[in-house]
Amino acid sequence: MRKTLSTLALTTAAALVLASCGSGSEETPAADDVAETSGVTTLKVGASPVPHAEILEFVDEELAENAGLDLEIVTFDDYVLPNTSLAEGDLDANYFQHLPYFESQVEEQGYEFDHFEGVHIEPLGIYSDKHESLDDIPDGGTVGITNDPGNQARALDLLAANDLITLEDTGDALPTLLDIAENPKDLELIETAPEQLVRALPDVDLAVINGNFALEADLNPAEDSLVLEAGEDNPYANFLAFRSEDKDSEALATLDELLHSADVKAFIEERWPAGEVLPAF
Repeated sequence: MRKTLSTLALTTAAALVLASCGSGSEETPAADDVAETSGVTTLKVGASPVPHAEILEFVDEELAENAGLDLEIVTFDDYVLPNTSLAEGDLDANYFQHLPYFESQVEEQGYEFDHFEGVHIEPLGIYSDKHESLDDIPDGGTVGITNDPGNQARALDLLAANDLITLEDTGDALPTLLDIAENPKDLELIETAPEQLVRALPDVDLAVINGNFALEADLNPAEDSLVLEAGEDNPYANFLAFRSEDKDSEALATLDELLHSADVKAFIEERWPAGEVLPAF
């Protein structure tokens, strides 16, 4: 039975959501200790609305019951609350992030998290409300770019791949704005929260937007972007993350198996036939 809740990325609303999820409990239950009814284990999973929650809803409606699972899906409109909610025990897992972002958050916040393998990729795109081609971007043009380190590095790589900037070799470290070696058009890169970039489109020449936020805004990445990130060999696959203490959870392992099933792969390919979302397995 599908149960989907939604949260807003506003401080007051977030506080209410976290309170309603029972964050006052001092002891975090293990994923396999959550509510069970007639042999069915309920897992509460945080996700971005599109495509993550849609994929989870398909699993819940079509596959979970036969596997002894019932999913309670909690949607989030930002990239911060899903991890804080997981750390505080309000979620059993989350499904919204890729490895560079996950690693940056674990390092910065000290989260004790682990993750399964990638499920899908949402190609990053460069969008514009003002121009039909990257060749039309004027000298001194403005570019909206995310302020979160993992996705900012990804956006910088996409700009560099399209000759708008060049980057210093940072080795294994993620590139930042400080690593821009050349900026031939003297573009002004404006950092903003990733969920705000679609709204910023009328005010900038370009914006580099994550696939999930483009889809939520009814943009078609395959048709509406000026440039779309390649899917092949893409390191930014999104996966199911969980607290390290739950690494032996049978319920979480079962959910991950369902997410990597042939049924889910077929669902992704049929739901997003133009390649807006790509299976990573």
